[in-house]
Amino acid sequence: MKKISTVQIFESEIFKEQRLTIGMDLGDHWSCYCILDEAGRILLEQKVATTPEALKQAFAKIPRSLIALETGTHSPWVSRLLTELGYKVIVAHAQKVQLISKSNRKDDRHDARTLARLARIDPELLGPVRHRSAKAQIHLTVIRARAELVSVRTALVNAARGLAKSYGERLRKCGTQQVSRELGAGLPAELREVLEPLLKEIESLNERIQEYEVRDGENRQGELPASRTAQTGEGGRNADRADVCPDAGRSAAVPEESRGRLFSGVAPRAPGLR
Repeated sequence: MKKISTVQIFESEIFKEQRLTIGMDLGDHWSCYCILDEAGRILLEQKVATTPEALKQAFAKIPRSLIALETGTHSPWVSRLLTELGYKVIVAHAQKVQLISKSNRKDDRHDARTLARLARIDPELLGPVRHRSAKAQIHLTVIRARAELVSVRTALVNAARGLAKSYGERLRKCGTQQVSRELGAGLPAELREVLEPLLKEIESLNERIQEYEVRDGENRQGELPASRTAQTGEGGRNADRADVCPDAGRSAAVPEESRGRLFSGVAPRAPGLR
Protein backbone atom coordinates (compact mmCIF):
# COMPACT_ATOMS: atom_id res chain seq x y z
CA MET A 1 0.00 0.00 0.00
CA LYS A 2 1.07 3.58 -0.58
CA LYS A 3 2.67 4.92 2.58
CA ILE A 4 1.27 8.41 2.25
CA SER A 5 0.04 10.46 5.18
CA THR A 6 -3.67 11.29 5.12
CA VAL A 7 -2.91 14.70 6.56
CA GLN A 8 -0.20 15.33 3.95
CA ILE A 9 -2.62 14.64 1.12
CA PHE A 10 -5.64 16.58 2.32
CA GLU A 11 -3.90 19.63 3.75
CA SER A 12 -2.96 20.48 0.15
CA GLU A 13 -5.13 23.30 -1.27
CA ILE A 14 -5.25 21.45 -4.60
CA PHE A 15 -7.47 18.73 -3.21
CA LYS A 16 -9.69 20.73 -0.88
CA GLU A 17 -12.18 21.55 -3.65
CA GLN A 18 -11.93 18.19 -5.39
CA ARG A 19 -14.86 15.84 -5.63
CA LEU A 20 -13.56 12.68 -3.99
CA THR A 21 -14.88 9.13 -4.09
CA ILE A 22 -13.98 6.50 -1.52
CA GLY A 23 -14.31 2.73 -1.65
CA MET A 24 -14.06 0.76 1.59
CA ASP A 25 -13.72 -3.00 2.01
CA LEU A 26 -14.80 -3.90 5.54
CA GLY A 27 -12.94 -6.62 7.40
CA ASP A 28 -13.56 -8.09 10.81
CA HIS A 29 -10.37 -6.59 12.30
CA TRP A 30 -8.99 -4.33 9.56
CA SER A 31 -10.66 -2.46 6.69
CA CYS A 32 -9.06 -1.11 3.51
CA TYR A 33 -10.09 2.12 1.83
CA CYS A 34 -9.18 3.73 -1.47
CA ILE A 35 -9.65 7.43 -2.29
CA LEU A 36 -10.03 8.60 -5.90
CA ASP A 37 -9.91 12.17 -7.21
CA GLU A 38 -12.28 13.59 -9.84
CA ALA A 39 -10.21 12.10 -12.66
CA GLY A 40 -10.25 8.62 -11.11
CA ARG A 41 -6.65 8.71 -9.95
CA ILE A 42 -5.79 7.00 -6.68
CA LEU A 43 -4.88 9.61 -4.08
CA LEU A 44 -4.55 7.35 -1.10
CA GLU A 45 -4.83 3.70 -0.09
CA GLN A 46 -4.77 2.82 3.59
CA LYS A 47 -6.09 0.32 6.07
CA VAL A 48 -7.74 1.13 9.36
CA ALA A 49 -8.87 -0.89 12.35
CA THR A 50 -12.56 -1.75 12.18
CA THR A 51 -13.48 0.03 15.38
CA PRO A 52 -15.54 3.20 15.94
CA GLU A 53 -12.59 5.07 17.44
CA ALA A 54 -10.17 4.24 14.61
CA LEU A 55 -12.70 5.06 11.89
CA LYS A 56 -13.60 8.40 13.46
CA GLN A 57 -9.93 9.32 13.74
CA ALA A 58 -9.14 8.33 10.13
CA PHE A 59 -12.16 9.85 8.39
CA ALA A 60 -12.24 13.06 10.41
CA LYS A 61 -9.17 14.11 8.40
CA ILE A 62 -10.73 13.49 4.99
CA PRO A 63 -13.00 16.01 3.21
CA ARG A 64 -16.63 14.88 3.33
CA SER A 65 -17.36 12.98 0.15
CA LEU A 66 -19.06 9.93 -1.35
CA ILE A 67 -18.09 6.59 0.20
CA ALA A 68 -19.13 3.09 -0.86
CA LEU A 69 -18.97 -0.10 1.19
CA GLU A 70 -20.51 -3.57 0.95
CA THR A 71 -23.22 -5.15 3.07
CA GLY A 72 -21.73 -7.32 5.79
CA THR A 73 -21.50 -7.91 9.50
CA HIS A 74 -20.09 -4.44 10.23
CA SER A 75 -21.83 -2.42 7.51
CA PRO A 76 -24.89 -1.33 9.60
CA TRP A 77 -22.93 0.47 12.31
CA VAL A 78 -20.15 1.67 10.00
CA SER A 79 -22.64 3.22 7.58
CA ARG A 80 -24.40 5.00 10.46
CA LEU A 81 -21.09 6.27 11.87
CA LEU A 82 -19.89 7.66 8.52
CA THR A 83 -23.27 9.30 7.88
CA GLU A 84 -23.03 11.02 11.26
CA LEU A 85 -19.56 12.28 10.24
CA GLY A 86 -21.13 13.95 7.19
CA TYR A 87 -20.32 11.47 4.41
CA LYS A 88 -22.77 10.42 1.72
CA VAL A 89 -22.73 6.64 2.20
CA ILE A 90 -23.70 4.03 -0.38
CA VAL A 91 -24.14 0.50 0.97
CA ALA A 92 -23.62 -1.88 -1.95
CA HIS A 93 -25.55 -5.15 -2.20
CA ALA A 94 -22.65 -7.62 -1.87
CA GLN A 95 -24.13 -10.23 -4.20
CA LYS A 96 -24.88 -7.70 -6.95
CA VAL A 97 -21.33 -6.38 -7.19
CA GLN A 98 -20.23 -9.25 -9.40
CA LEU A 99 -16.82 -7.69 -10.06
CA ILE A 100 -16.16 -8.55 -6.41
CA SER A 101 -18.43 -11.49 -5.56
CA LYS A 102 -17.43 -13.49 -8.66
CA SER A 103 -13.84 -12.35 -8.85
CA ASN A 104 -11.05 -14.91 -8.59
CA ARG A 105 -8.87 -12.25 -7.05
CA LYS A 106 -9.68 -12.04 -3.34
CA ASP A 107 -7.82 -8.96 -2.26
CA ASP A 108 -9.12 -6.30 0.15
CA ARG A 109 -7.24 -3.46 -1.51
CA HIS A 110 -8.50 -4.50 -4.96
CA ASP A 111 -12.08 -4.71 -3.64
CA ALA A 112 -11.83 -1.21 -2.16
CA ARG A 113 -10.61 0.11 -5.51
CA THR A 114 -13.48 -1.58 -7.32
CA LEU A 115 -16.07 -0.09 -4.97
CA ALA A 116 -14.58 3.38 -5.39
CA ARG A 117 -14.49 3.15 -9.19
CA LEU A 118 -18.06 1.86 -9.46
CA ALA A 119 -19.33 4.55 -7.09
CA ARG A 120 -17.53 7.22 -9.12
CA ILE A 121 -18.94 6.01 -12.45
CA ASP A 122 -22.51 5.14 -11.45
CA PRO A 123 -23.67 4.32 -7.89
CA GLU A 124 -26.59 2.29 -9.27
CA LEU A 125 -24.06 -0.32 -10.41
CA LEU A 126 -23.62 -1.15 -6.72
CA GLY A 127 -27.26 -2.17 -6.22
CA PRO A 128 -27.53 0.20 -3.22
CA VAL A 129 -29.53 -0.90 -0.18
CA ARG A 130 -30.62 0.88 2.98
CA HIS A 131 -29.87 -0.43 6.45
CA ARG A 132 -32.36 -0.18 9.26
CA SER A 133 -32.02 2.31 12.08
CA ALA A 134 -30.15 1.32 15.23
CA LYS A 135 -33.43 1.12 17.16
CA ALA A 136 -35.06 -1.11 14.55
CA GLN A 137 -31.96 -3.32 14.49
CA ILE A 138 -32.17 -3.79 18.26
CA HIS A 139 -35.82 -4.83 17.98
CA LEU A 140 -34.95 -7.32 15.25
CA THR A 141 -32.08 -8.67 17.34
CA VAL A 142 -34.55 -9.52 20.11
CA ILE A 143 -36.56 -11.63 17.64
CA ARG A 144 -33.46 -13.36 16.32
CA ALA A 145 -31.97 -14.06 19.73
CA ARG A 146 -35.24 -15.63 20.87
CA ALA A 147 -35.41 -17.75 17.72
CA GLU A 148 -31.90 -19.05 18.43
CA LEU A 149 -32.88 -20.05 21.96
CA VAL A 150 -36.02 -21.79 20.65
CA SER A 151 -33.87 -23.75 18.20
CA VAL A 152 -31.45 -24.80 20.96
CA ARG A 153 -34.34 -25.78 23.24
CA THR A 154 -35.93 -27.94 20.54
CA ALA A 155 -32.63 -29.71 19.91
CA LEU A 156 -32.20 -30.42 23.64
CA VAL A 157 -35.76 -31.76 23.96
CA ASN A 158 -35.24 -34.04 20.96
CA ALA A 159 -31.93 -35.21 22.44
CA ALA A 160 -33.56 -35.98 25.82
CA ARG A 161 -36.32 -37.99 24.18
CA GLY A 162 -33.82 -39.88 22.01
CA LEU A 163 -31.59 -40.71 24.95
CA ALA A 164 -34.54 -42.02 26.95
CA LYS A 165 -35.73 -44.17 24.03
CA SER A 166 -32.26 -45.70 23.62
CA TYR A 167 -32.61 -46.86 27.24
CA GLY A 168 -36.03 -48.38 26.51
CA GLU A 169 -37.92 -45.54 28.22
CA ARG A 170 -40.02 -42.64 27.00
CA LEU A 171 -40.57 -39.13 28.24
CA ARG A 172 -44.23 -38.21 28.36
CA LYS A 173 -45.62 -36.10 25.54
CA CYS A 174 -45.80 -32.36 26.08
CA GLY A 175 -44.90 -29.12 24.39
CA THR A 176 -41.37 -27.80 24.67
CA GLN A 177 -42.64 -24.98 26.88
CA GLN A 178 -43.79 -27.51 29.49
CA VAL A 179 -40.57 -29.54 29.62
CA SER A 180 -39.14 -29.62 33.15
CA ARG A 181 -37.18 -31.88 35.43
CA GLU A 182 -40.48 -33.46 36.50
CA LEU A 183 -40.50 -35.33 33.19
CA GLY A 184 -37.89 -37.67 34.60
CA ALA A 185 -40.07 -38.68 37.52
CA GLY A 186 -41.07 -42.04 36.01
CA LEU A 187 -37.64 -42.95 34.73
CA PRO A 188 -35.19 -45.37 36.37
CA ALA A 189 -33.09 -43.61 38.98
CA GLU A 190 -29.79 -43.91 37.07
CA LEU A 191 -31.31 -42.51 33.86
CA ARG A 192 -33.14 -39.73 35.70
CA GLU A 193 -29.91 -38.69 37.36
CA VAL A 194 -28.14 -38.47 34.00
CA LEU A 195 -30.94 -36.52 32.24
CA GLU A 196 -31.70 -34.12 35.09
CA PRO A 197 -29.01 -31.52 34.14
CA LEU A 198 -30.27 -31.56 30.54
CA LEU A 199 -33.90 -31.09 31.58
CA LYS A 200 -32.81 -28.37 34.01
CA GLU A 201 -31.13 -26.54 31.13
CA ILE A 202 -34.33 -26.76 29.06
CA GLU A 203 -36.24 -25.31 32.00
CA SER A 204 -33.79 -22.40 32.13
CA LEU A 205 -34.18 -21.81 28.39
CA ASN A 206 -37.95 -21.61 28.83
CA GLU A 207 -37.42 -18.76 31.29
CA ARG A 208 -35.01 -16.89 29.01
CA ILE A 209 -37.36 -17.29 26.03
CA GLN A 210 -40.21 -15.89 28.08
CA GLU A 211 -38.07 -12.86 28.93
CA TYR A 212 -37.50 -12.20 25.21
CA GLU A 213 -41.23 -12.54 24.54
CA VAL A 214 -41.99 -9.87 27.14
CA ARG A 215 -39.33 -7.57 25.71
CA ASP A 216 -40.57 -8.06 22.15
CA GLY A 217 -44.11 -7.26 23.24
CA GLU A 218 -42.88 -4.00 24.76
CA ASN A 219 -40.92 -3.19 21.59
CA ARG A 220 -43.89 -3.79 19.30
CA GLN A 221 -46.12 -1.48 21.33
CA GLY A 222 -43.99 1.55 20.56
CA GLU A 223 -42.13 0.74 17.34
CA LEU A 224 -42.74 2.05 13.84
CA PRO A 225 -44.22 -0.41 11.32
CA ALA A 226 -41.04 -0.16 9.23
CA SER A 227 -38.98 -1.60 12.06
CA ARG A 228 -41.04 -4.81 11.97
CA THR A 229 -40.09 -5.64 8.40
CA ALA A 230 -37.35 -8.01 7.29
CA GLN A 231 -36.08 -8.38 3.75
CA THR A 232 -34.69 -11.84 3.11
CA GLY A 233 -32.65 -11.01 -0.01
CA GLU A 234 -29.90 -13.07 -1.57
CA GLY A 235 -26.96 -14.45 0.39
CA GLY A 236 -23.65 -12.67 0.20
CA ARG A 237 -20.26 -12.50 1.81
CA ASN A 238 -21.02 -12.09 5.52
CA ALA A 239 -24.17 -10.18 4.54
CA ASP A 240 -26.86 -9.82 7.13
CA ARG A 241 -29.82 -9.62 4.82
CA ALA A 242 -32.54 -9.18 7.42
CA ASP A 243 -30.99 -5.82 8.33
CA VAL A 244 -31.37 -4.49 4.80
CA CYS A 245 -34.31 -2.87 3.03
CA PRO A 246 -34.37 -1.96 -0.70
CA ASP A 247 -33.29 1.62 -1.31
CA ALA A 248 -36.53 2.26 -3.19
CA GLY A 249 -38.41 1.77 0.03
CA ARG A 250 -40.22 -1.44 -0.89
CA SER A 251 -39.82 -3.48 2.25
CA ALA A 252 -41.28 -6.96 2.57
CA ALA A 253 -43.01 -7.67 5.86
CA VAL A 254 -42.18 -10.85 7.70
CA PRO A 255 -44.78 -13.39 6.53
CA GLU A 256 -47.36 -14.16 9.21
CA GLU A 257 -46.51 -17.84 9.11
CA SER A 258 -42.83 -17.05 9.69
CA ARG A 259 -43.58 -14.76 12.63
CA GLY A 260 -45.90 -17.43 13.96
CA ARG A 261 -43.07 -19.98 13.94
CA LEU A 262 -40.76 -17.54 15.70
CA PHE A 263 -43.19 -16.98 18.54
CA SER A 264 -44.94 -20.33 18.81
CA GLY A 265 -42.04 -21.98 20.59
CA VAL A 266 -41.53 -24.29 17.60
CA ALA A 267 -38.26 -24.49 15.71
CA PRO A 268 -36.94 -26.88 13.06
CA ARG A 269 -35.51 -30.06 14.48
CA ALA A 270 -31.78 -30.34 14.64
CA PRO A 271 -30.22 -32.56 11.96
CA GLY A 272 -30.07 -36.19 13.02
CA LEU A 273 -32.52 -35.77 15.91
CA ARG A 274 -36.07 -37.10 15.84
